[in-house]
Amino acid sequence: MHTIKLAVFDMAGTVVNEDNVVYKTLQKAINERGFQLTLDFVLEHGAGKEKHQAIKDIIKADIGSVDAEMAASIFEDFKVLLNEAYHKLEVGSYDGVEQMLLSLKENGIKVALNTGYDSKTAQLLLNKMDWTEGKQYDVLVTADDVVLGRPNPDMIVEAMMKLNVHDEELVLKAGDSIIDIEEGKNANCGVTIGVTTGAHTRHQLLSANPTHVLDSLTELRQLLLPS
Repeated sequence: MHTIKLAVFDMAGTVVNEDNVVYKTLQKAINERGFQLTLDFVLEHGAGKEKHQAIKDIIKADIGSVDAEMAASIFEDFKVLLNEAYHKLEVGSYDGVEQMLLSLKENGIKVALNTGYDSKTAQLLLNKMDWTEGKQYDVLVTADDVVLGRPNPDMIVEAMMKLNVHDEELVLKAGDSIIDIEEGKNANCGVTIGVTTGAHTRHQLLSANPTHVLDSLTELRQLLLPS
């Protein structure tokens, strides 16, 4: 059992079940410019990243270089498409995850959500789920709140500062992509968790050497809470 004071969770694919709509939308926005990228390719090169950066990295991985103006234009298209998709989409948390977060909080573990989304998109998702700060989570940190996105540790550092947690060894980072695990390692988190509910497979997650790979976040109960 691990001793943890703060658990930091990625949103989409980790606590929020939105059927990969963000990466399907990212795929659509890029392919509308003449690319023919598969969803797996988009996930491999873009998962977990701030979305403008993801677009640049995906295109560079495909053709070896990227035009900054085109990437910026695709990003603007993506935001419009995603806003349309999310307003129509039914979203919720994965089975048992909300109850697990409440159990962590009841046992004195602070809960932060962090995301490569901007704050408007993140809040739209949370509103659809009827989640509120102070109940299911203690703080939300988005790409808008930091200069450097994942895999840099800035969002985790921001969450620690806001929640008055000073020892990285007592922080857990969980996410569904390799870059989530890299973010946790770069923040020197004591525990890093990959979960197979979203962007990357167990094999892909294991390549980043997390502390654990789980098939459901609900398994955290056994790792963190007394029986």
